[in-house]
Amino acid sequence: MAPEDLTEGATGALRTAPRVCPLCEATCGLTLTLEGTRVTGARGDRDDVFSRGFICPKGASFGELDADPDRLTGPLVRGEDGELREAGWEEAFDRVAARLRPLIETYGPDCVGAVLGNPNVHTMAGGLYPPLLLAALGTRNVFTASTLDQMPKHVSSGLLFGDPLAIPVPDLDRTDHLLLLGANPLESNGSLCTAPDFPGKLRALRARGGTLTVVDPRRTRTARLADRHLAIRPGTDALLLAAIAHVLFEEKLTDPGRLTDLTEGTAEVREATAEFTPEAVAGACDLDAGDIRTLARELAAAPTAAVYGRIGSCTVEHGTLTSWLVDVLNVLTGNLDRPGGALFPLSATDRPPRTPGPGKGFALGRWTSRVGGHPEAKSELPLAALAEEIRTPGEGRVRAVVAVAANPVLSAPDGDGLDRALAGLDFMVSVDPYLNETSRHADVVLPPPPPSRSPHFDFAFNGLAVRNQVRYTPAAVPLEDGRPDESEILARLVLAAAGMHGASPELVDEGVIDRTLAKAVADPHSPVHGRDPRELSARLTGRTGPERRLDLMLRLGPYGAGFGPDADTVPDEDAGGANVASGTEGSTAPGTEGSTAPGTPQGLTLERLLAHPHGIDLGPLRPRLPALLSTRSGRIELLPAPIAADLPRLRAALAARPAALVLVGRRHLRSNNSWMHNVPALTGGSNRCTLQIHPADAARLGIADGAQVRITADGGAVEAPAEITDAVRTGVVSLPHGWGHDRPGTRTTVASARPGVNVNQLLDGTRLDPLSGTAVLNGFPVTLTPLTADAPPGSMRT
Repeated sequence: MAPEDLTEGATGALRTAPRVCPLCEATCGLTLTLEGTRVTGARGDRDDVFSRGFICPKGASFGELDADPDRLTGPLVRGEDGELREAGWEEAFDRVAARLRPLIETYGPDCVGAVLGNPNVHTMAGGLYPPLLLAALGTRNVFTASTLDQMPKHVSSGLLFGDPLAIPVPDLDRTDHLLLLGANPLESNGSLCTAPDFPGKLRALRARGGTLTVVDPRRTRTARLADRHLAIRPGTDALLLAAIAHVLFEEKLTDPGRLTDLTEGTAEVREATAEFTPEAVAGACDLDAGDIRTLARELAAAPTAAVYGRIGSCTVEHGTLTSWLVDVLNVLTGNLDRPGGALFPLSATDRPPRTPGPGKGFALGRWTSRVGGHPEAKSELPLAALAEEIRTPGEGRVRAVVAVAANPVLSAPDGDGLDRALAGLDFMVSVDPYLNETSRHADVVLPPPPPSRSPHFDFAFNGLAVRNQVRYTPAAVPLEDGRPDESEILARLVLAAAGMHGASPELVDEGVIDRTLAKAVADPHSPVHGRDPRELSARLTGRTGPERRLDLMLRLGPYGAGFGPDADTVPDEDAGGANVASGTEGSTAPGTEGSTAPGTPQGLTLERLLAHPHGIDLGPLRPRLPALLSTRSGRIELLPAPIAADLPRLRAALAARPAALVLVGRRHLRSNNSWMHNVPALTGGSNRCTLQIHPADAARLGIADGAQVRITADGGAVEAPAEITDAVRTGVVSLPHGWGHDRPGTRTTVASARPGVNVNQLLDGTRLDPLSGTAVLNGFPVTLTPLTADAPPGSMRT
């Protein structure tokens, strides 16, 4: 839909345009105010069907980020003198094609390392093209931000349910008891749980008489809101959850309900948790055994409850076991897949529900990395292993890197080591709007346009949303003449990788459409079985290839109109938000128990979605089992073999002697990893790179508030100012991630003026969760050294 004109100003039309915020997982609706092509303001969209006007400081800064003068406006290409210089788009892609494909043909596809960063899931193009790029490259050396974040949840979901993307989310609007571990949604806005106004939902939970329990070594803003805060010793969440499971079995409090017949392995879990009594884990967790028993009883007694763990419980040495136990508890209490518990969202572009029964299952370790022998998980290798794959000579060495929206020099362990390794590559191409700590090593930098000039659809986050809904916002501002959008940049990169440089980028999208339709018409269970794919393709709408692909996905998705006789007719509807599901109560998607979905002719198409610029509400989350299960047994496999094999490591933790001082990260409301530190409006205040330390520890170590402290761990040392606060428990210090903007050759003026230090430099990359390959970024031992008054400030690396 075109933006709404308000008035004519001297510098151009003053107007507004709806936009889904791309700056965190909450996906709030914004109303942008534009003067000509400039975003002059951003406020919450009160008509947005999902966020209802909620906005955080990141969304309010949209215009400033959009117009950041440090954003690259055109490609950079490295000259013969070794320096990056501005170049035209044709020259840039000619260079990519001339360097990348010959390396693949000479050394094989595994000579390329593909690195995908967090911002990929925040853009429409990032959801559509990376799989095609990986297929064109053909490499097994795939590294993403997942192994620095949520891979344990993918692995546990894959093992339990057969699908690593089948991640249940807490039903925040209807639950009676919420147990949060390692999550601080009042600062993060939620993660693997897409929920605009997460703070408001937690307050509403308590207002209706519900209970909020927070397990966190820091007294965060979320913890201060809770009914109960358990200041656990970092890294021991799995022990706590195992003890809760033990109490449920011991006191006969388990009640899986309808899940009983859908689950196997319950007796084995009971045996596996037998020795994890509250008394046995209390010392390791530094919690009272009585409190653990009370927590278990309250969880079982609540009319509905949900257990939810996030990054603080994932990026630890038992991250996959913790993620597994979260859903074990949801199953044992009967709260998985029921309203008020933890449910599986059904997004508008999800695969249509399958017929219940055995599936392909999920496997780990189908191949291993060349140097460290790390097993793959979800076709990915640990990002912490990238540097060794580059610097270790021999057959299969990574000689080139294709990085898309990734800054692993700051986000991965041992940034210094990776920094040196990247400098030794034969070739590197980076798709990034900034010349940052990683992209400065690229031979070609391809910058996507600002978000105001890009369309937006959330492929990933709609599949994690606490309410089913669908929203699409076209670009609010047209592209400058001659500048490709992000979709074209990535499509042309796909063609270059595939040896098809010079072909039209439209071929990439049309190829996907042709393959998808060919598969659909050949499927006897598809509503388009036996149809002519060319006729169906001709009926797709959309001005661009990505829009045509979106139309196809909506039509063939669980709420789609397909290609029936009325599918291309847009009803005479208002231009605001709509509730499609409310008009189809009782319509059940095939193979889905209790799942309401609109069907033909009232289902989704791109034109219907465009008619509702504030989105379409698809209703609350509904049970999806057993149709969602794709394990080999067709049931929830509660104790998969890889999990059982890792439990002895958790038992050993019962007797382990804890380190005197361990470090955890922390989130800031006005920050998102490393890519938002260049926005002036988001700097200052609590968004600072300080080392938080408890007063008792500070006194014991002779550290004064504001004094420089050297923090030392496996990977080296950094220096940061101390912030003495009782918000962090004793034995724990906290340093935020995403900082360290002090390397030469970058172009981030604001971030470089307040560089902070890179907390991940404290790690050497050897501490990994063995099941998922996820780096242990929280709960690792450190030592502190107060610096003398005349010691130079800043960072020190060893």
